Amino acid sequence: MNKIIGIAFITVSFFVGATVSAAGQAAQIDPLGYTISTPHPIDPAAGTTSPSALATQRQNPYLGSVPSGKATDEVIALSLPQAIALGLRYNLGLIESNQSSADGRAQRLRALSALLPELSLEGRQGLADQSLKEFGLRLRSIAGFPGLPATSGSFGFQDTRISVTQSIYNSVLRNRYQAERKAEQASALSAADARDVVVYAVGASYLQVVATVARVETARAQLASARELDQQTEDRVSAQLSPEIDSLRAQVQKHTAEQQVTNASNDLEKAKLTLARITGLPIDQKFTATDAAEYREVTGLTEKSAIGHAREFRADLRSAAASVREAEYRLRSEEGQRLPAVSLRADYGGAGVNVGAFSQVYTVGGQISLPLYTGGRIRADIDQARSNLTRRQAEYEDLEGRIVYDVRVAWLDLQASDSSVKVAESNRVLADRALTQSQDRYLNGVANYLEVLRAEEAVTAAAENYIRSLYSFNVAKMALARAMGSAESEIQDFFGGK
Repeated sequence: MNKIIGIAFITVSFFVGATVSAAGQAAQIDPLGYTISTPHPIDPAAGTTSPSALATQRQNPYLGSVPSGKATDEVIALSLPQAIALGLRYNLGLIESNQSSADGRAQRLRALSALLPELSLEGRQGLADQSLKEFGLRLRSIAGFPGLPATSGSFGFQDTRISVTQSIYNSVLRNRYQAERKAEQASALSAADARDVVVYAVGASYLQVVATVARVETARAQLASARELDQQTEDRVSAQLSPEIDSLRAQVQKHTAEQQVTNASNDLEKAKLTLARITGLPIDQKFTATDAAEYREVTGLTEKSAIGHAREFRADLRSAAASVREAEYRLRSEEGQRLPAVSLRADYGGAGVNVGAFSQVYTVGGQISLPLYTGGRIRADIDQARSNLTRRQAEYEDLEGRIVYDVRVAWLDLQASDSSVKVAESNRVLADRALTQSQDRYLNGVANYLEVLRAEEAVTAAAENYIRSLYSFNVAKMALARAMGSAESEIQDFFGGK
């Protein structure tokens, strides 16, 4: 039986020049890949004047979506939780973030495969004619014995083997795998942070729709009041109790109120289009916002506890920490290029002129590879990895400060808007009372129409101030939930049964 035994051997590799090894070809890393900027302002139509709508989409994918289905004739009743659920399913930014997380898993599996045994099956069918001269054999005849021919002559053979290659020890591959594990973890946490961004974007857009609905209702109420006052003024002018100029002023006020209704209705439709673009609703789908704007005070939370919660649960901060660990492992991987690498290769199979005449053959070989000179390439790889680690550590520390800043700014906005809502509500009640009194004074001939007009303007300003204050308060709660890193879970607590 023909047996071929491969002897274990040691190879010391001597590299010259700027040859780049696989260990030096680490994937380029985006130093800000773990963090996501909150979209502001939330208006996907803001960039439609650019040459390409795709440019706006690339600038902020969280203002886009993948449309879900086709529009129907039915008017959909949409609540805040339903809008958030649609955004978490169809928002373009979240879809892209999830795909980046899938890319991270693929990179980890690729790095893991380099540590696992590699099995392969090889089969050969050959026809050869070997030269005997290269083996140093005498071809001339000696002492009457005939010489050997110049070649062996044509012969065929078959060889089928299964082979295995296994890395026994390779610091580069081991640390690269650990780095890809941390990169995958950072990518997954980045996707979790993207969910908070979507919740904030959808929530703020939904609150804008609710605020615009309130403006439409206020404008319609003011229009009804203007029409009633116009009729009363016309009656007083007909009865010669008021000058004709009062009737003209009342008509101007009525037309102004009508235009305000038109403008508010137009703003409402645009706000709905914005919400549809973020959530993935078909752009032509008609819907109504079922959750009305209301004041709900935040209780059981302090600025200190909010900061502590953010430091513990902000997904982008944990992603940054994982990115620091990734950079550490990549530095170790580059440093591992200076260490010996041990591997094993073995194969087993059969060979012969045909399958029926196969003989057992196998080869076993070990290899140790140690670079002696690489022209400074390894040093350059190490310096680059160390620089990347320093940058990641600085970014992590900066993000810690930024998170505290976000929470404190959101907390200050929450307190200011909370006070503003209360003051605006009080002013709205006083303005309504002043309007009622001025109308009574006008009808009783005590005051002129200008006093009524000024009172109506005060009511309009008070109503708008209350709507703005309440919208700012609710958005501040959204911003605080986002800054704390729990926008998805805090919606129920911050907005009650919505």
